Amino acid sequence: MGVTRWTGHEAGLLRKAMRKTGKSFADLVGVNPRQIPRWECRGETLELSLVNQAALDTVLAQADRDVQQRFAALLTERAAVEHYERAEELLRRDSRTRRHPVDGKLMTLVEEGIYLSGPNNRSVWLESYLIDVYPTTNEDYARFVLATGHRPPQHWPDGRCPANLATYPVVWVTWHDATAYASWSGKALPTSQQWEKAARGPKGRIYPWGDEPTAAKCNVAPTGIDATTPVSRYQSGVSPYGVFDMCGNVWEWCCTEEEPDNGRYELKGSAFTSPFERTAPSLQNAANATMKDNDTGFRCVSPP
Repeated sequence: MGVTRWTGHEAGLLRKAMRKTGKSFADLVGVNPRQIPRWECRGETLELSLVNQAALDTVLAQADRDVQQRFAALLTERAAVEHYERAEELLRRDSRTRRHPVDGKLMTLVEEGIYLSGPNNRSVWLESYLIDVYPTTNEDYARFVLATGHRPPQHWPDGRCPANLATYPVVWVTWHDATAYASWSGKALPTSQQWEKAARGPKGRIYPWGDEPTAAKCNVAPTGIDATTPVSRYQSGVSPYGVFDMCGNVWEWCCTEEEPDNGRYELKGSAFTSPFERTAPSLQNAANATMKDNDTGFRCVSPP
């Protein structure tokens, strides 16, 4: 993993990830120990010199994997806290959004009309529908499990949703699990066409944010995070309808069968395990309905 621009904020998070005192961290970076409190106090308002940025690049690259994972987690958690409320506020101002009465998730309206579908941009008409702004989180799924007694995902200790994963997408769910949640909430899994239109918009963007292949706008393998991230993390990667995580983080189950009665259903969106070349929403993927993995989740749709 790497940092595009080191400020006092990122330097402070790296020190915490390394569990170093200010003096020992300063010795590693090669600066006066009095610099470290100044960096952290100034935070994102202080862009470090190119010499210090290069030194921090080296410290991070030479750190062991545990340190790098803690650093990535700290970056992600901070971003989620800062972005989530701001994103929610912006979305609430949009007349297309509303809260679903059963699971409480924020949904946005995708208007009826033609959109450009698939790698060949074929024109397809769809009726209007609502789609979840965010993938289903562990917190969302916990309410479903509590209400129905449904089997919890295997990564929950003692069958309980971990507090530190509340805003992360639920994973280790089969197509049947996702369908059961959708049924409980009075919603449905999207068709692959509904999912793709919500991701690309009516004019057929290659990616949710546009046509530029920018891996930094989503959680995919080249970012080096190697784990899921909070569903509100990537504000700059939202679709034209304001929908998050339509590239990266987790593959998402759709209700569309790959072929009639073959028991395999389409997956959309790519995941943190995916190369960037697999992120375009027009691409196809499918799996058996009983498949479950640490990079597969879902979101729902409903009538407007």
